[in-house]
This record gives sequence, C-alpha cells and structure tokens, in this order.
Amino acid sequence: MVMDIIVAEKVHKKFQLKHGQQVNNNGVISNEIEVLHGFDLKIKKGEFLVLVGPSGSGKSVFLDLVGGLSSPTSGVVYLDDKPVEAPSAKTGYVFQQYALFPWRSALSNIEFGLETRGVPKEERVKIGRELLSLFGLSDFEDRFPYQLSGGMQQRVAIARALATKPEVLLMDEPFAALDAQTREILQNELIRIWEGTDTTVIFVTHSIDEAVFLADRVAVVTARPGRIKDIIEIDLPRPRNGDIRSSSEFAANRHKVWGALKAEVNKAQQDWKLAPVFSE
Repeated sequence: MVMDIIVAEKVHKKFQLKHGQQVNNNGVISNEIEVLHGFDLKIKKGEFLVLVGPSGSGKSVFLDLVGGLSSPTSGVVYLDDKPVEAPSAKTGYVFQQYALFPWRSALSNIEFGLETRGVPKEERVKIGRELLSLFGLSDFEDRFPYQLSGGMQQRVAIARALATKPEVLLMDEPFAALDAQTREILQNELIRIWEGTDTTVIFVTHSIDEAVFLADRVAVVTARPGRIKDIIEIDLPRPRNGDIRSSSEFAANRHKVWGALKAEVNKAQQDWKLAPVFSE
C-alpha cells in the first residue's frame, strides 16, 4: 500500500491587507482576505499530482505551506507525518521565474544546494554534470544565466532542485513563461526524468492540457477561498510521450478536468467584478 507523504487537514489561510485596503467578502467588508478555506488533500508518495484552479484560488499558497515558506492560519499540513513548520531539506522548489543566481554558471547554480549541505566539490560537480547531461545542457555548464535561453534557464532551475534528491518537488507554473514548443519539450523531459525517480511532485498550472499530460491525479481547486472540489484520476498509461496528446483517451481526460473546472473559472470571473479590493 502506497503511503501518503503530504496530508493537508482543514487548512485555512488568511492574509492581512495593507493599511487602508478592504475587500468585500460575500457582502462583508474586511481588511483580511481568505485564500484557503477548509483545504483537505492527501498526496501519495511518488505520485505526480497537479493542482488546477482559477487565478487567486490559493494553489501557489498551498505550495508555500507545504514548503514551509508560510504557515496556515488554522489547520495543519503534514510531511512524512510531521507538521510542516519551516523549510525542509526534504522539499525542492521550482518557481515560475527562473530564480537563478546571475553570478553563477549553469553548473555552479546546480551545485548551490549541495554546497550549502557541505557536499564535497568533486561530488557536487559530478552530480551537476550528470543533471546537465540529462537535460541536454552538457555544452553549457560554464554559461551564465544571461547567456541561456528561457528554456535553458528553467532546465537549470529544475536540475538545481533535483540535485539534492528531494522527496517532494514543488513546481509553481514552471513553464508558464515559455513558448509553446519549448514548453512541450520541457514537459516531455520532466516526465522522462521523473519516471526514473520516486520523487513526489506537486505541480501548479493553468493549462488543462499540461495537467492531463503530466499528472497521475488532477486536483481541481475552487474559486477563492480555495478548497478541493474534485480529484480526477488520469487514466493514461506510463511511460508517456508527446504522441498521447492526440489520442481520444487524452481528450476524454481533458473533458473531465474542464467539466470540474469550468464553473469555478466562471465564478472567479464574477467575483472579480463584484468583490474588488479597494482603498479608503
């Protein structure tokens, strides 16, 4: 039986607005905004779980809670049966922005997490070069971020997160800023590399096609305040490659996800019109 590595129980998260700002929460004027409300989710060890939901529904906030970058207002997030109270060496994080150190080469960026853990230089370089090879970047190890394309920079960012062999990899719309062709290539590379590990991935995206292609399960998040509306098992075989995107099975899974998500997107659009944040 596969164990649950992440468990979120009755998680609520509120943020205090800046002085003078207020928000209309269902007719109640408040200086707090509730992003998550009763968010419950269990994630299996080794699975690829994708979160989809309208903008502002708290998907990225949930990643921050799992990563220990923020704390719930109430409720608990568990990692390996222990409450998350601070960042952990068990988790790696890949952001939408490439977040590379501009003064470090591609290889040196990948080495960074290992360096902070005291891994000897020779071993750091060996691991870094292996990952560069996996991502097709062996000829670019001495290049600085400004010398790399956006897709190359994101490859390096993912390689850096994987270098420390995290149990959980958090990915917050990592391909959103890329062109369609590069995005598809990196989706394929991510799946290829992940399928050779036992890493648990929690991936946030607004793309239904991306969610269906990558996921074992897709968790659909409601409009703000976010909670889990539905969890959809993606009935596609692994290993996966790009050809599956044109299959009838892919279309059927896409239809299921959109069916659960559509009403939440419409609700979020209405909420933006009816409940704006405003200043006094």
